[in-house]
Amino acid sequence: MNMHDRVKPISYLKAHSAELIRQLGEGAPPLIVTQNGEAKAVLQDIGSYEQTQETLALLKLIALGRDDMAQGRTVPVEGLADRIRSRR
Repeated sequence: MNMHDRVKPISYLKAHSAELIRQLGEGAPPLIVTQNGEAKAVLQDIGSYEQTQETLALLKLIALGRDDMAQGRTVPVEGLADRIRSRR
């Protein structure tokens, strides 16, 4: 099944919503929903959505870390234990 098979008009979604949700729950790939011939939404199962959100959060953390490194907002790991103990 290619991506073209996963593009459906909103009228199809309205008429087959229960079946589509069942398929998504069983591992079907996301569905692209069109309105007036234009892609408007993506329908996916909750597990895939949560995984996507976690992945995006991790990528954001990596980007923030890279920005900190580029701006020199880092400290060496050497002496970390001593710095932690001195804050107590």
